[in-house]
Amino acid sequence: MLAQALSEIWQQPVVIENKPGGGGNIGTQMAADAPADGYTYLVSSPGPITINPSLYKKLPFDPARDFVPVALLATVPIVLIVNPKVPASTLRELLDLAKHGTEELNYASSGIGSTHHLAAELFKKMSGAKLRHVPYRGAAPAMNDVIAGHVPILFDNLPTVIPQVQAGTVRALAVASPKRLSSLPDVPTFEEAGLVGFEASSWFGVLAPAKTPTDILSKVTADLERALSSPSIRKSFEVTGAEVGTVFGPDFGLFMKHENEKWGDVIKSSGAAIIE
Repeated sequence: MLAQALSEIWQQPVVIENKPGGGGNIGTQMAADAPADGYTYLVSSPGPITINPSLYKKLPFDPARDFVPVALLATVPIVLIVNPKVPASTLRELLDLAKHGTEELNYASSGIGSTHHLAAELFKKMSGAKLRHVPYRGAAPAMNDVIAGHVPILFDNLPTVIPQVQAGTVRALAVASPKRLSSLPDVPTFEEAGLVGFEASSWFGVLAPAKTPTDILSKVTADLERALSSPSIRKSFEVTGAEVGTVFGPDFGLFMKHENEKWGDVIKSSGAAIIE
């Protein structure tokens, strides 16, 4: 959506080059190695920039050294869902089951070090729940096994959760956002459900290779802000469950620094294995 909007603003094509693999490290390294001429940017989720530095023993790039923050494009709240057969209709009932049940409950994630994994570990840390991690190769197979009842619990992004909740294949217990979501108005926040201070979200941001000229960065930042303020873009984001970002430049850098510290602490306290 943004590529199309920027193409119209700049009167030239904006090409999206997806480079998956290595927990996002492959595409991130390519962007870090690109010429700092204003023609290449990185669109990243939290993993490569704020999680992998604590999860990997060695990275081929340094987010703080190799990139300059441009804009936070969008945030996506994370939702706690369970298979409908789980005997818990509220967060409190799930916590009672996790703390006092006869068996340790399993939770699925899209992979080690994903925001879904770390959100669950933060939940364990703050609530004292006894949960066992079952990592999958991606969010889709994790969701499929929760729907099938093979794993009872999953923390997942709002856009993926909404159709499953509406279809009744999963039950949403709480949203990890500061306030209730218009797309799930009957689902309480974690704070409303009794877990004060718990918040977790995924996000998408734009970064430029270090040493990109400041005049170019100023123009790109202004044009991104213009695109994000478009009613059509805002409506399209809202339909997918994303909230439009309003943080740019150095403020986005401070946001990422906070995320790095937050998830770094969760990785250490969870005992997540450092990836070689």
